[in-house]
Amino acid sequence: MLSPGQTKSRLIRSIFLVAVLILIIYHALPSSTSKLDSQKRLESADTNEILMKKPTGKVKATFVTLARNEDLWELLGSIQSIEDRFNHKFHYDWVFLNDVKFTDEFIEETTKSVSGDTKYGVIPYDHWSVPLNINIDKAQASWKEMEEKGVLYGGSLSYRHMCRYESGFFFRHPLMDEYDYYWRVEPSVKFYCDLDYDVFSFMKENDLEYGFTIALNEYIETIPTLWDTTKDFISKNPQFLAKDNSLDFISNDDGETYNTCHLWSNFEIGKLDFLRSKAYTKYFDHLDKAGGFFYERWGDAPVHSIAASLFLDKSKLHFFEDVGYYHGPFTQCPLKQSVRKKGRCSCNPRDDITFQPYSCLNRYYKLRGMKKPEEFLKYFGEE
Repeated sequence: MLSPGQTKSRLIRSIFLVAVLILIIYHALPSSTSKLDSQKRLESADTNEILMKKPTGKVKATFVTLARNEDLWELLGSIQSIEDRFNHKFHYDWVFLNDVKFTDEFIEETTKSVSGDTKYGVIPYDHWSVPLNINIDKAQASWKEMEEKGVLYGGSLSYRHMCRYESGFFFRHPLMDEYDYYWRVEPSVKFYCDLDYDVFSFMKENDLEYGFTIALNEYIETIPTLWDTTKDFISKNPQFLAKDNSLDFISNDDGETYNTCHLWSNFEIGKLDFLRSKAYTKYFDHLDKAGGFFYERWGDAPVHSIAASLFLDKSKLHFFEDVGYYHGPFTQCPLKQSVRKKGRCSCNPRDDITFQPYSCLNRYYKLRGMKKPEEFLKYFGEE
C-alpha cells in the first residue's frame, strides 16, 4: 500500500504529464491567429474600398483550361505561376479539356505540376463542330472577307469553335458537374502577386458570381449583330434582367447600342450556377441559333460580359485588383502600395492597364463611384 506521501507524489506527476500533453496538442494544431492574419487584406479597404467577409473553408472549385497538346510547355508556365502564387496553399483541382485525347506526355507533365487532382476530358463532337443550321458557304465567305480585312482570327474556324465552346459548353462537360466555382487559366499567362486567401471561398462568402481583372473594347468588326440579337432575346425574355444590372457599363445610351466594353475572359473566376442558369443557357441557345459564332466571330468574352451585366445584380461582379495578371500584350498590376506589399507583387505598376484610355475599367470605376488609387498620380502623372 502506498503511503500518503507517495500518493501525493504520483498525483503531482500525473497532473504534470497531462499539462505537458495538452501543451503538445495545442501547439500541433493550426494557429487560428495565423489564419486571421492572412485574411487582413479582406478587412481593409484594399479590395475596391469595400469591406468583404473572410473566407471560411474550402469549396467545390476547380481551375479549368481548354488546351491543345501542343500548348503543353506554355501551359506549364501558367500552372507553375499560379501554383507558386496561390494553389500550393489550397490544392484545388484542375480540369483540362481538349477536342482530341490528351497525350501521355501532356497528362504526365501537368499531373506532376498541379498540387490538386487533375482531370482530363474530350469535348463532344457536337460541341466542337459547325451546327447543321449553319450555311457553310455563307460562313466561309464571311471568314474570307474578314481575313482580307485583317481582322484578328477572322479566317480561323478553330478560333470560332473555341469561342462557341467557352461561351456555351465548357461548364456542361461531365467533369465540371461536381464543382460550384471555376477559375479559367490559359497558356502563356503570368500571375504576379501572392494570394494568401482562398479566392473561391471569398467568392462564396461574399455572394459573388463573376470576377475579372481586365476590361477592354471588343473589335466591332467581329460582333456587328451581337447586340441586336441580344436585344431581341431581352424583348422576348424581360424577366431575366436583373433589377440592379450593369447595363450602363456596356451601353452609353441606355441600351440602344453596345459600347463594346467586355471583361477579358481569359481570366475569369465564376460561379457555375450563373452559367447553368435558365437565363444564361437560354441566352446562349438564342445566340447559337442566330449563327453569329460562325457568320461573324462572336467571342466568349463579350457574350459572358453582356450576360453578366444584364442578368446579374452589379453587386455580384468583382474586380480582382490584387491578382497581378499578364496575358499578352496586357498587364494588370496593383497600384496600391499596401496591396503590392501584402502580395509581394513582382510586376511594374507602370505597366498596369487598368486606367489606360483604352481600358473600360475607367468607366467601371466611375459608374460604381470608386476612386482611383492615390498611387495613380505617382506612376502616371496627371490624368
